[in-house]
Amino acid sequence: MTPFTTLTADAAPLLRDNVDTDAIIPSREMTSVGKSGLADGLFAGWRYTALGSREPDPAFVLNDPAYADARILLSGANFGCGSSREHAAWALAEYGFRAVIAPSFNPIFRGNCVRNGIVPIELDAVVIAKEPGPLTIDLPAQTVRAVSGACWRFAIDDEAKAMLVGGLDAIDLTSLRRAEIEAFRSADRARRPWVYLS
Repeated sequence: MTPFTTLTADAAPLLRDNVDTDAIIPSREMTSVGKSGLADGLFAGWRYTALGSREPDPAFVLNDPAYADARILLSGANFGCGSSREHAAWALAEYGFRAVIAPSFNPIFRGNCVRNGIVPIELDAVVIAKEPGPLTIDLPAQTVRAVSGACWRFAIDDEAKAMLVGGLDAIDLTSLRRAEIEAFRSADRARRPWVYLS
């Protein structure tokens, strides 16, 4: 996973509440079990003119040339609700999004974002969308700053922050405590030798 410390990028405003995982990546677009090949299906129901088409709908925000380089997505409350499909986070990541700013997230989706290198930031996206120009996300400082100087602090739990800043998956994070794990196993083996195979 690519570490995330700071990012300065354009933010695409998809200011809708209750954007569910089937809107993020419709089930018909999940043609593989891997993390690649999903970007074209991102928001397919809204991004294209018709079902099964790849003709861009000019009215959809991601088809606006002004947001061609957007790496931050602004959205509404309860983002990522619906099914727990991790494909939604995979599609966002493959498309190039590194952060989603929304007033609230479905908890499972929030976890999927963290495990895939996307920073889920709980802030009022409508207020932030009024700021012109790119935004700067500073994850270690837990701030989002606009070109105007406006700055918002956000909360993120320590484990999620450690994973994102370090570019760690759940196994990597556990491996950081290898010495503690081995110390526990050694002490436990001395207390209960019958539990361990010789």
